Amino acid sequence: MDVLERIKQQVESNAVVIYMKGTPELPQCGFSSRASQALHACGVDFAYVNVLADPEVFQNLPRFANWPTFPQIYVSGELIGGCDITLELYQKGELKPMLEDAVAKKKTA
Repeated sequence: MDVLERIKQQVESNAVVIYMKGTPELPQCGFSSRASQALHACGVDFAYVNVLADPEVFQNLPRFANWPTFPQIYVSGELIGGCDITLELYQKGELKPMLEDAVAKKKTA
């Protein structure tokens, strides 16, 4: 399977997915750590892809949504952004309802 097809499948099959350096338990960069902590604080299950463990995804994900940096957070199949945008949404109280809505829609689909 083509790497861009694989990324598309991951994004579409998960209500919330973060492409990050490392894992939520062992992040390998500060931005990935802060973004995954914000997702975790919302109390919603989310998927993750460790881009350091998958060089193909690491090299090609920036082309997928024309976003050059990591982490990348996708909600309901759409890129919401990286660390700064995710933290801003969290601080405004907008992230949790967005994630809960995405998970609820995925369960009923």
